[in-house]
Amino acid sequence: MQTYSKKIGVLCFLIFVMISPIAIRFSIAAEDINQKILDLRKQIEELTKQAAGYKKNVQQKRKEADTLARQIAILNNEIAGLQTQISITERQIGTARIEIFGLETEIFETQEQIISKKEAIGEIVFSMYERDRLNLAAVLLANPRLSDFLSQAQHEENLNLRLNSLLADLKIRKNQLESDKSALELKKRELERLNNQHIAQKNSAAENKSNKNRLLQVTKGKETEYQKLLNAVEKKKAAFFEELQKLETEALKSGAFIVHVKADKIPPKGKIFHWPEEDFYLTQAYGLTAYARRGVYGGAPHNGVDLVSGFGSAIHPISDGNVLASGFNDGWGNWIAIRHDNGLVSLYSHLKSPSGLANGTSVDTASVIGYEGTTGNSTGSHLHLSLYYDFFTFINPKNGQIYFNYFDGTLNPLDYL
Repeated sequence: MQTYSKKIGVLCFLIFVMISPIAIRFSIAAEDINQKILDLRKQIEELTKQAAGYKKNVQQKRKEADTLARQIAILNNEIAGLQTQISITERQIGTARIEIFGLETEIFETQEQIISKKEAIGEIVFSMYERDRLNLAAVLLANPRLSDFLSQAQHEENLNLRLNSLLADLKIRKNQLESDKSALELKKRELERLNNQHIAQKNSAAENKSNKNRLLQVTKGKETEYQKLLNAVEKKKAAFFEELQKLETEALKSGAFIVHVKADKIPPKGKIFHWPEEDFYLTQAYGLTAYARRGVYGGAPHNGVDLVSGFGSAIHPISDGNVLASGFNDGWGNWIAIRHDNGLVSLYSHLKSPSGLANGTSVDTASVIGYEGTTGNSTGSHLHLSLYYDFFTFINPKNGQIYFNYFDGTLNPLDYL
């Protein structure tokens, strides 16, 4: 038994010797990882300030009279802002990858420690099992001197204490392992989101450059040509809304709806929704705005609000819900409608590209349903947001495009944001 006790002691010592260098190596690696993360976060902070500067320039330019020089300056700042955002996302991706590596290292080391502790526990349990197989007479015969018997009893007590300690530590290690695995899964999902964001930002930057080149090509760099372009867009917009109102009246008479939903009741005014974009500013309110009084909406008021966050900015639903309908038409460009749990419908238009979400898809405020663009009758990147208590869609028989009702059935989104 004394020989076996010595083996247990040697085993415990070897376990300590085996684990200690690993812990030291991991500590050094952790310090290196933390420093790299700090460096990347510092770079992100500096780039974020640069991006904010570009966005501020865009906001200031939008307050000026609409000229070609002003529009080119906006596009240049949006392009520079997107390129800065791309650099930020690249560093965020680098940070996430480093953090994933650190978590994977922690998980590996914890698993190794768990294996070592299980082996040590197994040795102790086996020793105690062998001890229990001997009856008292056998123990006394094996230890003729009382002092030897008492020493053996003390050793058994120490083994029991060591076993309890190992079991407690094993429980802690297992809990830590589960926590690290959960954190790793979250970080991997974050990395996937950042990779998708990176792709979207690069596409947006390339598309905005094309928009700038196209504008310069159409206007030939002349202010007079740009003003002609603006007038043409306004006339086209007015014609679209005049036709829309006629088609809407016909659809109401015939009941030729694709989709028609109506809320059971209109909720009282209050902040029940979230803004669909981050770091935005309002460029047009709801109702009979100064722009609407120019007749650009066929004589009707503005049926929603216009927000600007920047070309290619992610758009989120204002609340949880399901995709009700989506499509493209010449007036609204790419659009998507979300039906919410309270029966109201929010509509987002002028999206950079189709949302790609199928009807019925469940979404929440963290979902990305599209990106800010300038499709349809639009002279600058923005998001048009409408809110409906009565919403329906119908087909324009002339071009097969899907239209939706304009002003009747809408609410002022600002009353609920």
